[in-house]
Amino acid sequence: MNRNSALAAVADIVGVLLFCAIGRRSHAEGLTLAGIAMTAWPFLVGAAAGWVLSRAWRRPSAIVPTGVVVWLCTVAIGMLLRKATSAGVAVSFVIVAAAATAVVLLGWRVVAAAIRRRPHQS
Repeated sequence: MNRNSALAAVADIVGVLLFCAIGRRSHAEGLTLAGIAMTAWPFLVGAAAGWVLSRAWRRPSAIVPTGVVVWLCTVAIGMLLRKATSAGVAVSFVIVAAAATAVVLLGWRVVAAAIRRRPHQS
């Protein structure tokens, strides 16, 4: 894995962890490392599956297909794993999770694309 791929993977992991930490805080569940890990693991597994499915290491900062596949897998697999472990998957949570993870997983890729397109100034 090259440096860009490693940084992209870290950005995705941090994004998922941020989503989970904010969610836990907004529901007064506490911000312990164990609590965040318990909330995050299904989504991190989903993100990892998205990385493999999209071969994200080839174009890690691409919005399409990499970002979209990573995002969709994060939400879909994350929710399936939560359901399988009897964690909450209320429709409202699925909607909020889809929107929030779109912001973090696609958002940094949109910013990176905008920076790449900026004209170089000398």
